[in-house]
Amino acid sequence: MTYAITQTCCGDATCISVCPVNCIHPTPEEPDFGRTEMLYIDPKSCIDCGACADACPVEAVFPVDSLPSSQQEYGPLNAAYFADRGSARAPEGPNFHVWGEPSFDRSLPSDFGPLRVAVVGTGPAGMYAAEDLLLHTGAEVTLIDRLPVAGGLIRYGVAPDHLSTKKAGDTFARFYTHPRVRMCLGLEVGKDITPEELAAHHDAVIYAVGASAGRRLGIPGEDLPGSICATTFVSWYNAHPEVAPDAVDLSAERVVVVGNGNVALDAARILVSDPDALAAGDIAGHALEALRAGSVREVVLLGRRGPEDAAYTRSELLALKHLPGVELVVDDHDPRTGAAIDAAEPGDRAALLADVAREEVDWSRPPPTGRRIVFRFHSAPVEALGDGGVRAVRVSGGDDGREIPAGLLLRAVGQRGLPVAGLPFDEATGTVPHEGGRVTGRPGTYVVGWIKRGPSGGIGANRTCAAETVGTLLDDAVGGSLPAPEQGAKAFRRLVRRRNRRIVDARGLAEIERAELALGRRDGRPRVKLATLPDLVAAARGGRRRVPG
Repeated sequence: MTYAITQTCCGDATCISVCPVNCIHPTPEEPDFGRTEMLYIDPKSCIDCGACADACPVEAVFPVDSLPSSQQEYGPLNAAYFADRGSARAPEGPNFHVWGEPSFDRSLPSDFGPLRVAVVGTGPAGMYAAEDLLLHTGAEVTLIDRLPVAGGLIRYGVAPDHLSTKKAGDTFARFYTHPRVRMCLGLEVGKDITPEELAAHHDAVIYAVGASAGRRLGIPGEDLPGSICATTFVSWYNAHPEVAPDAVDLSAERVVVVGNGNVALDAARILVSDPDALAAGDIAGHALEALRAGSVREVVLLGRRGPEDAAYTRSELLALKHLPGVELVVDDHDPRTGAAIDAAEPGDRAALLADVAREEVDWSRPPPTGRRIVFRFHSAPVEALGDGGVRAVRVSGGDDGREIPAGLLLRAVGQRGLPVAGLPFDEATGTVPHEGGRVTGRPGTYVVGWIKRGPSGGIGANRTCAAETVGTLLDDAVGGSLPAPEQGAKAFRRLVRRRNRRIVDARGLAEIERAELALGRRDGRPRVKLATLPDLVAAARGGRRRVPG
């Protein structure tokens, strides 16, 4: 029996580090690492030890023989990765690996003293950086987030029905109570304290603030009511406290989603899923109620290019194909679409659509009975139409000027970073200019994650990104180029308390966790998220202010 890696693979390479026979690829040393959709296990080399399954932070590794029906494809999918590469079998003998010369990427002097480092942002990028510092140095780390709860992308970006992916947060949570960690949640740099004040109390500051803004389409009618960014939709169904419960109207039967990346597929899946199935996750209570009361029966995914160039991963499309009660349809309006699917090789992304029904959709008719997702490739939005709100989307592609009636338009065409207070900013890329993570012209200031490299890569990609940034920081520390802090840790805590009386620390975060889990037990769900800033702060204070019941 061999193992296979499945849909929720985070790509952070934890499994690779524990595999005794080097059967998981691509490894961080290989050119494909970070470029493939996921990691793969070679069935010819796997010795069925299960070490990878035990180490996986997102429960993505299972024995092939016990894969559920919805994931049966992952056995052949893992094996297919090695079809043209060959299997790297381990040599015979007591040592499984062929060991190379030892390599030490970092070298710290024996008298290297502890640093005080502030990490702004508690998503995966910031937490990988904090983890690196805590495990490999004696650094004292201050974790800062503008929201009164930690988690970042894992809490507010991962779809609520992907509970296994959210388990990556458990790996980071163990550091919240680390003796060398201090948490300042609900503290906004640039508002509560200045970047200069933060730097004056620490040896170094790492900004891990992500890319929270959605890209625009640049079409007429884009700002009509009923036209929203997919990032807003994702935040809405994930109970982000800065998105109102009534921010999304689901009274229309048809929704148009522009884009064909994973975020677009997530949005489509949530819109047509059975609400009772979604209740098994941590979807926001207001979103669950809206979906139950809503009228959405059809989601149209607009892709500017063909199915061979779709941006979604195969695993996300496979998840749609196993969605109970939901039909998938390919709009056959352009002959190039069917030709690309029919010509696709078995390992190509387009080949996954070979068994999906094709039809030339008559958009003048209402959606048929049931729920379905329509893939319309070689088509782009030209204009959002409507007076008091979106009523239709004019699209290009084969039949230019075609209008698709819809009451909601979701823009899922990518994200970009926003300017960070006190730091230089590249408007073209939406990132902070840097050299190996070191902010250009700002000694002692660093960036990691999407604000550093742009919105690319999933959770695990941040491990390598953080390692580079922390390595640069340590090189600067050893080289004596870090500015000495002007104030100590106690002075910083006093400053924070003066500026913001609502700061949440590790104890308060644990209270929020307890409150949400208790609400979940009451409703028969794994968790019910608190969706407003006052409720989060009240829970952090141990319920001195009543949490909604």
